[in-house]
Amino acid sequence: MTSTRPVPYKLAISENDVQALKSKLAATRFPDELEGVQWDYGVPLADMKRLVRYWQDGYDWRRHETHINETFPQFTIDIKVDGFGVLNIHHVHQRSKSEHAIPLLFSHGWPGHFMEAAKIIPLLINPPSGAPAFHVVAWSLPGFGFSDAPKKAGFNMAKMAEAGHKLMLALDYSEYVVQGGDWGSSISRQVARLYGGKHCKAVHVNMLSMAPIEPSKNPLLWLQHISTPFSEEEKRMVARTNMFRDKGLGYFHEQSSQPQTLSYGLADSPVGLLAWIYEKLHNWTDNYPFTDDEILDWISVYWFSKAGPGASLRIYYENLRTNPLENGRHEPIYSVPIGFSIFPQELVYVSKANRLLVGNLVYESSHSAGGHFAAFERPEDLVGDLREFHGIGGKAYGVVKGLTGYADD
Repeated sequence: MTSTRPVPYKLAISENDVQALKSKLAATRFPDELEGVQWDYGVPLADMKRLVRYWQDGYDWRRHETHINETFPQFTIDIKVDGFGVLNIHHVHQRSKSEHAIPLLFSHGWPGHFMEAAKIIPLLINPPSGAPAFHVVAWSLPGFGFSDAPKKAGFNMAKMAEAGHKLMLALDYSEYVVQGGDWGSSISRQVARLYGGKHCKAVHVNMLSMAPIEPSKNPLLWLQHISTPFSEEEKRMVARTNMFRDKGLGYFHEQSSQPQTLSYGLADSPVGLLAWIYEKLHNWTDNYPFTDDEILDWISVYWFSKAGPGASLRIYYENLRTNPLENGRHEPIYSVPIGFSIFPQELVYVSKANRLLVGNLVYESSHSAGGHFAAFERPEDLVGDLREFHGIGGKAYGVVKGLTGYADD
């Protein structure tokens, strides 16, 4: 039986699944480690032993489960995606008390999930005086968290965008804005490409991945790119990008070429899953002081996910290898205003000239701290940018008809 209207949802992982996790953790066989290498070879053995021991004997999933259930209104709804049938989509839908709030779709990436938005949701729905309010929809992408995973190959960026767009329509948001980082950036921009102008009214991202400027296609931009000197901060971000390309892309090559092979380890071994994702939480953030509870809260959502952690890897394969023309990920967008927040420890840096290839880029903001998971690391900064972008005088002010975010409009 399908439901075309939202159905209230509560997380309720079975006790059998919780105990099965603990049993697997108790049977862990650790590898050895070279002396003094720290993070050079990957996650340190001491970190893993501490986290595994705590996950087995001290960590309380029920605490996190209760926090999610009591703090964030969750729902599921059946969304029909062309060529893929009906997918049951899990999402948080937190409405502001302001009747004029702006509907916003937040899309996470990998290894993120819907709770990446946990810190920005209360700030967006309850703004201070003089700032716009938002209704926030933070969804579990198909194959992630507590949404269904597609059963057939080919669920690429266009299909992700279709699912997100249809979710917003099903929630009675004919017009809306989008925000995201990582894959959420690509999905948000794809929503704008396919539905921009009529439905999607503005895009804000905190990561850009752009194709290089081709001299034959954009000679003026190319000249600007090669003739404009980088600032010291830009040089530092370029150095981080080069380091990431040298030592940080192994996961990408595996997940975009043989995701099924990797899935067996992640589905069967909680320790393997922990190491695979914890490495990214450590390396991709700007020295964010994760507590052990925060790390295990994050990993546990993947371990207990509806389709299993392996399903989340396929987005890499589909984006790179499935119908790249349909993905259209490098086509510029001119139908809506685009905003971009720059955080210094992001994984890739795109030059000022190269950023113009995104299309109608009308807002940029640079920050002194923060990394790849901006919504979680620097929620006040990210929300401040959204308020400026959509607020009075901002480039995206009033883009949603009749919903400016201000109570007196």
